[in-house]
Amino acid sequence: MLMETSVGLGLRRDFADEVIQQPQHGIDFFEVAPENWLPYGGAYQKKFRALTEQYPVICHGLSLSLGSPDPLDFAFLQQLKQFFAEHQITVYSEHLSYCSLDGHLYDLLPIPFTEEAARYVAERIRQVQDVLEMRIAIENVSYYAAPGQQMTELDFTKAVLELADCDLLLDVNNIYVNSVNHGYNASEFLAALPGQRIRYGHVAGHYRQSESLLIDTHGTEVADPVWQLLAEAYQMHGVFPTLLERDFNIPGLDDLKRELQIIRRTVAQRQGLAYAV
Repeated sequence: MLMETSVGLGLRRDFADEVIQQPQHGIDFFEVAPENWLPYGGAYQKKFRALTEQYPVICHGLSLSLGSPDPLDFAFLQQLKQFFAEHQITVYSEHLSYCSLDGHLYDLLPIPFTEEAARYVAERIRQVQDVLEMRIAIENVSYYAAPGQQMTELDFTKAVLELADCDLLLDVNNIYVNSVNHGYNASEFLAALPGQRIRYGHVAGHYRQSESLLIDTHGTEVADPVWQLLAEAYQMHGVFPTLLERDFNIPGLDDLKRELQIIRRTVAQRQGLAYAV
């Protein structure tokens, strides 16, 4: 069960054994991609069981491809449902994007910002929720082009959330990256989101290609403007469970925990509490 003040970390194989073998203070929950654990049995399943016995674990999917013209993979959804039941996983999120077209494309591609696409994706989210018998959270994603755009990113995101009646995984870094790349005000975008739908949040690092182009890499420390935007998110919408993502150039756990402490300090400041290191 996640508390609104819970602070989490995306689990990576670089430090998975260390997490399982040694109690990790300062980490309230872990997030995993189910695709990285579902296909395996034996030692991998024992390792995953050891993880879920020690920590709350949530799942963040990579391959559901909600915006794809391909049919939903109902066999995969049944696998997910069984996996969630087996490991008592109650939080599942996916990307507001697509990654397949007659086969997997191995990238998260933007859905056209149109009313037709919003209705299409929302119906698919509803089907997923019906099969899994649980609400899911949809992540606002970073994007570098908007083919066929007829709506703003904000209006499209809000329309999908409303039509699907699902939750939001609020990726603060993605808002900042998109605001620079597409020239909008990140604070205004954040304020207009439906705070009551926020299930949890992400923060991550990005790469500055130029003054007007940021790349969402998850390969560096979180930048100061993203920390500031997280503080604004708490002020606007209240505190919510927040997770640090790091996918590349992964440092040791102690370095990652230092960033987790920034999240805790930001939560404490919002709540008017003293923060102890």
